Amino acid sequence: MSEKNVSEGAALWHGRFDSAPADELMSYTESLSFDKRLWVDDIFGSKAHVTMLISVGIMSKDDGDKVLSALDAIAQEFASNTFVFEASDEDIHTAVERRVTQIAGEPGGRIHTGRSRNDQVATAIRLWCKREVRTVRDFILALVDTLEARAQEADANNPAIRLPGYTHVQHAQPVLLSHHLRAHAWAMLRDADRLADALERLDVSPLGAGALAGSSLPLNPSVSAREMGFATTFANSLDAVSDRDFVAEILFDIALLGVHLSRIGEEWVLWTSAEFGFASLDDAYATGSSMLPQKKNADIAELARGKAGRLIGNLTGVLAMLKGLPLAYNRDLQEDKEPLFDSVDQVRRALVALNGMIATATFNVDAMTKGADAEALVATDLAEWLVQRGMPFREAHAVVGKVVRDALASGTPMVDIVRGHPQLGADAAQLFAPGVAVGNRRTPGAAGPEAAPVQKQRLADAITQAKAKLS
Repeated sequence: MSEKNVSEGAALWHGRFDSAPADELMSYTESLSFDKRLWVDDIFGSKAHVTMLISVGIMSKDDGDKVLSALDAIAQEFASNTFVFEASDEDIHTAVERRVTQIAGEPGGRIHTGRSRNDQVATAIRLWCKREVRTVRDFILALVDTLEARAQEADANNPAIRLPGYTHVQHAQPVLLSHHLRAHAWAMLRDADRLADALERLDVSPLGAGALAGSSLPLNPSVSAREMGFATTFANSLDAVSDRDFVAEILFDIALLGVHLSRIGEEWVLWTSAEFGFASLDDAYATGSSMLPQKKNADIAELARGKAGRLIGNLTGVLAMLKGLPLAYNRDLQEDKEPLFDSVDQVRRALVALNGMIATATFNVDAMTKGADAEALVATDLAEWLVQRGMPFREAHAVVGKVVRDALASGTPMVDIVRGHPQLGADAAQLFAPGVAVGNRRTPGAAGPEAAPVQKQRLADAITQAKAKLS
């Protein structure tokens, strides 16, 4: 193992050691390669910390102004992509502090007074989550808006577009297309609501907790919390530096969101296949084949389906990392960032891509209508028709089941068998008329046109509430 003199590339903790850290140690433990994206949050938190130090008299106004000016200059360097990292920079936090000292001189050495990288890192990642998770919510709500817009477009068709609803990927009952699209919108709103709740729970400033036990200096965490826009400050310093519940919670929320997007993706893979033919994708949101000239592939939908596993894996990895950690801070916690960053990045891209794909797709009304009006989808209506005339449902179920079996065995249309059936007859045969079955779906929240306006209003109200939350 190679060793260097401690003066070469000294780390923040070099005073305790006789020699500089080995290259192998620095290479394995560095986090700068991925946590440099926290520069905005580290600088923001550092400015709040300096402001607090000035307010309690630990740092003079003159020194504080020099440090604050240096932090502003560093922010400009990052914004203009001119910041130069050095080999000794372990992470974004050491890089910023090193540069502050280069610019501000001796006052720069005071910036870390009363602060540990433990509470500094915990603060920066919370700040990052507050900003970036809000963006994910915005993209969720944008997709909800698109689903609702397409739903209203489907209902504006005369008659409203209907398609077969499925259970077990088998024809079940006809539903309005708007009803199907709104089903996904409701799931998306739950995802947005969970993320909003997570943001409220993480809105706690850990700054001032120090390494684990606070400080002997007269710090005032409320000042820095207020400067950063946190709702409150930590109640327990040990918990403050070791808590990553919010990371796990966000990763769960995103994993479940990814599962919902995967379900949408699976449906669109099916809908755009030749076998279903319910929709076709705009050329801008489809791909082709390098070998097969006829292909038009739903790659966005497929990747939404495939990346769900990645999001679930990120959650699982963080939970496994957290499960054995004693209080307080452990270096294991460095492993929270890459899964978090990756999940946020991936789901944000998925939301944007799926939004564009759905917004520009064309629905094949004829194919959907043909499937919705298939004879087998009237079976439940026939049973309920018998129930309305006093027959117990189980008996009605058996009667209609035999009609279906006879139709399949003989190749005779169901409507013909029903028309001549002693317990059904011509009145029941009217249920096979186009659009009648979907029109019979009248239960509040059901899939027919009579219930659609109520659901439309309920969804509109829920969207408004979701947009107002955390606004």
